[in-house]
Amino acid sequence: MTSVLATRAARRRWIAFLVLLVVSVMLMAFSSNPAVRDVQNGIGFALRPLQGALDDVAGGISSVVGAVTEIDRLRVDNGTLRNENQRLTTENARLQEVQRENESLTRLLQLRAGLDYSPVATSVIGRESSEFRRLIVLDKGSDDDIAVGNVVVAPGGALAGRVVEVGPSSAKVVLVTDNSSTVIGQLTSNAATGEVVGQLGGALVMSQIDSGETVTVGDEVVTAGIELGGGVRSPYPKGLLIGQVVDVKRDANDVVQTAFLQPAADLDKLEYLLVMTDYQGGLPPIEQQPVDCGTGAVLPEGEQPCLSATPAPKPPSSARPAVTAKP
Repeated sequence: MTSVLATRAARRRWIAFLVLLVVSVMLMAFSSNPAVRDVQNGIGFALRPLQGALDDVAGGISSVVGAVTEIDRLRVDNGTLRNENQRLTTENARLQEVQRENESLTRLLQLRAGLDYSPVATSVIGRESSEFRRLIVLDKGSDDDIAVGNVVVAPGGALAGRVVEVGPSSAKVVLVTDNSSTVIGQLTSNAATGEVVGQLGGALVMSQIDSGETVTVGDEVVTAGIELGGGVRSPYPKGLLIGQVVDVKRDANDVVQTAFLQPAADLDKLEYLLVMTDYQGGLPPIEQQPVDCGTGAVLPEGEQPCLSATPAPKPPSSARPAVTAKP
């Protein structure tokens, strides 16, 4: 039964092959006829406009597909370029910040090299800036020999303030613009002195200037660094830049005048500072402060000097004469 079915299938394939072969031969013979070719040419000519239209439609569809593909590619490229541009912008901002920090540190190192003291470099890690207080926090403290009363200097040699509180690894500094800060300033133009006091809003006012002195807008004011006898000297070393005169208030009936100053440093944007740990200002230690000897006082050897301007009477030969400080 299986062999019979196989024979029938083979026979059908051969019959189909022969039919297709005969049809092909007949079509070849038929198409070579001139009349048939004329008919074919006529039909082709009649259908040519339709073929052209179909070609145009196909070309349009192909163009649309190509445009969509190109738009998608451009969209991807645009996204890539936008991300690259954002990366470059971020990198450029980072490099500018690094350059600015390097310039600030360079100025700080140059200042440190030019000072007569051995300051400690610090960074600002906290800030309290309100209408009542101007205070910053540094990242170093008593572990780095910083103590209460140390003078703090900004890049460029500008006075920033003084240390008022110290911990092992941090210190608080009251800025010169704080209304509790008072510094004796001196005009570089004529050495006239006055009290520089911080004001609300971060301004500086220099008062108690002798009315006979000439104060001009643009004059610079530095720390006076006054030193008195008996080891008493200003809390601030001499020559630190405080600010520049921006206005002057004169009154013909007053014996003094007032100048308004622009701080030499932008104290609201401080980042790096120097703390002068080896400058000792103000009063000397208690054991070295002058005392009032009084009349007839006799100072044993090693005692501190007298404040009295009146010489003490001549002591017995067994005692050391008192030392009188110059007024």
